Amino acid sequence: MGIIFNAITHHHQQQQPPPPPLSRYENQKRRDWNTFGQYLRNHRPPLSLPRCSGAHVLEFLRYLDQFGKTKVHTPICPFYGHPTPPAPCPCPLRQAWGSLDALIGRLRAAFEENGGKPESNPFGARAVRLYLREVRDHQSKARGVSYEKKKRKRPPAQHHPHLPPQLPPPPPQQHHHH
Repeated sequence: MGIIFNAITHHHQQQQPPPPPLSRYENQKRRDWNTFGQYLRNHRPPLSLPRCSGAHVLEFLRYLDQFGKTKVHTPICPFYGHPTPPAPCPCPLRQAWGSLDALIGRLRAAFEENGGKPESNPFGARAVRLYLREVRDHQSKARGVSYEKKKRKRPPAQHHPHLPPQLPPPPPQQHHHH
C-alpha cells in the first residue's frame, strides 16, 4: 500500500507548474534576509532572531558601512557639502541612506513573512527610524544632496494653465521691420 501511495504523490508533484520566477525585489529581500541571518549566526555572543532588538539592527547597519561605496565627507573636509568634489579625499565610504532605507523596508517585510510578529519587529523599531533619519540628514549635509521627496506627482500642466495663451510666440515678421 505504501509503495503505491508514494508513486501517486510523486506523480502529482510533477504535474504542478513550476513556481513563477521571483521578482528582483523578492530576490533581493531573500538575499538581505540571509545576510542578516548570517550576521546573527556570527554575532558574539550568539543572537537568536526572537531576541533581536532595534539596537541589534543598528549594529548590523553600522557593520554594513564597511562595504559602503558612498563618500560621506566629515565636517573638517574642504569638500563637506560639495555634491561633486573636484578631487579625492580621505573621508570614509558609507552605505548610502537610500540603500539602508530600502534594506530596512525589505527586512521588515521578511521578518513578518518568516513568522515574526509586527509588534515585535526590530526593523520597525523607533530607534531604527530615528537612525535612518539621522543618516539621511547627515549625508544630505555632508554630500550637499537633498533627499526631500520630489513633488513630481502632479503634471506640470496644472501649475501653469495660462502660460500658452499669455505668451504667444512672436510672429517672425516683426524682426525685419526694425
